[in-house]
Amino acid sequence: GTFVVQVTATDADDPTYGNSAKVVYSILQGQPYFSVESETGIIRTALLNMDRENREQYQVVIQAKDMGGQMGGLSGTTTVNITLTDVNDNPPRFPQSTYQFRVPESTPPDSPVGRIKANDADVDENAEIEYSITEGDGYDMFGITTDKDTQEGIISVKKALDFESKSLYILKVEATNIHVDPRFLYLGPFKDSATVRIQVEDVDEPPVFSRPAYIMEVKEDVPINTVIGTVTAQDPDAAKNPVKYSVDRHTDMDRVFNINSGNGSIFTSKPLDRETLLWHNITVIAAEINNPKQSSRVPVFIKVLDVNDNAPEFAMFYETFVCENAKAEQLIQTLSAVDKDDSYSGHQFSFSLAPEAATTSNFTLQDNRDNTAGIFTRRNRYNRHEMSTYFLPVVISDNDYPIQSSTETVTIRVCACDHRGKMLSCNAEALIHPTGLSTGALIAILLCIIILLVTVVLFAALRRQRKKEPLIISKEDIRDNIVSYNDEGGGEEDTQAFDIGTLRNPEAIDDNKFRRDIVPETLFMPQRTATVRDNTDVRDFINQRLKENDIDPTAPPYDSLATYAYEGNGSVAESLSSLESVTTDGDQDYDYLSDWGPRFKKLADMYGAMDSDRDS
Repeated sequence: GTFVVQVTATDADDPTYGNSAKVVYSILQGQPYFSVESETGIIRTALLNMDRENREQYQVVIQAKDMGGQMGGLSGTTTVNITLTDVNDNPPRFPQSTYQFRVPESTPPDSPVGRIKANDADVDENAEIEYSITEGDGYDMFGITTDKDTQEGIISVKKALDFESKSLYILKVEATNIHVDPRFLYLGPFKDSATVRIQVEDVDEPPVFSRPAYIMEVKEDVPINTVIGTVTAQDPDAAKNPVKYSVDRHTDMDRVFNINSGNGSIFTSKPLDRETLLWHNITVIAAEINNPKQSSRVPVFIKVLDVNDNAPEFAMFYETFVCENAKAEQLIQTLSAVDKDDSYSGHQFSFSLAPEAATTSNFTLQDNRDNTAGIFTRRNRYNRHEMSTYFLPVVISDNDYPIQSSTETVTIRVCACDHRGKMLSCNAEALIHPTGLSTGALIAILLCIIILLVTVVLFAALRRQRKKEPLIISKEDIRDNIVSYNDEGGGEEDTQAFDIGTLRNPEAIDDNKFRRDIVPETLFMPQRTATVRDNTDVRDFINQRLKENDIDPTAPPYDSLATYAYEGNGSVAESLSSLESVTTDGDQDYDYLSDWGPRFKKLADMYGAMDSDRDS
């Protein structure tokens, strides 16, 4: 009888004319689930406890008929689609009572082990489930969360597992509806439970140290190979494989420590010094002998304990002076000391003069018993001309065991002071030569001399550099620029580049003529040597022309071709060619060779000897 919907049909006939417009409703399809009121068209449910999980969609056909539903009346139909909405009337149910999973013992925390799911016939929020572990021996070792998309329970590891400690865990998991409808509580509890068995599998694990970190102490004066402590590690597997130890040398680059690979005892391999390094942080590696890849590390912190092996010394450098007009028992300097060693009860230093200076010194030393001491004058007045500097040896000792002491020297300068004790000058020479120059004036004079010398040297260097300047002066720096001269000449008929006539007739050289292939920027007078005579050797001529080009300031710095097409005017000896000689040697007379001078003496001797041999 629950109201679902109301349908309405209209009739165009006149409602005042009989029953022509009187409509009556009836249901043609949808029984026995739904019914309709004949006069109002209201559709109501006809059954109790309709189950959406069995059938969700219904199609109801309603007929409207005029004439009050009597025979002969006209009718029309409509279809009503009805959907049942869900209510939470079904609890979650596990499809099986027991689940089993396997997980390696090396599984890290927060890693998933497996998934379980309880089925709920409802939909949407009525099917939302929350999973929890209610009891079991693995309650603190495992956890479960709900996947909102799939409504599955995800079992995960909460703590590290150990096969050797426990290999099987049994859990009780419960699935509960989140949104429970109180109207259906009578149907029973809206939750279900199942048993989960988790089997831990054994894996080969690395050795495990007995502690997460080790702290050791050692005195700085221990001899080498002294054992300072021991680390221990064991194989957690059932096989209990033996373990070997080593030091990670990246953490002990200086190899100050070493370790016994068998028992893990750490010992020193070099001397220690607390004042240099107080803490040594090294890493020890433990690895299985049968499987070295299975290894683990542990930090070892080694503290070096102090031993009184350093003598006290002055806290600072003391520059002490005493006035010439000082009086006896006047304090001129207060001394303090420091010690690199540690002292648990605090340092206590004692000061005294060295034995050799205790009686002969011009000064006294008073220990203040508070780790300071004062230097006092022993007599009245000091003369810096007699003694300008005093050296006072002071012995400083500590009170630790063994007692350490050192001798420090205090340099005391005698200075001139005014009547208030303010230092004026500590230079004895300044008083001896009052009319001389002061130190500042001497320094100024010395600087002037140095500047003058530097100026002279620079001037000389510039003069020398000017003499070495290139003979050709160009607007472009030939050292920093590459100039390409790839012009092609005009051949033998081109007489503009060089004066060929000058080369052929050296006597016609004009001393004031410059090169015509380039225009010099500065007019340097070309230097010419004496004109070569007709009887000059060709080699001498070429060498002479080369020399002229070398010293010519107008010559280009780049490689160029110079043609020396010089031909002599003839020789008094005429031609020596054998082509023009007489056909027989007997027709030749070589006596004229002796008239040609010393250059042809060898030929005259050779051919003259041949004539004499032939005559004989």
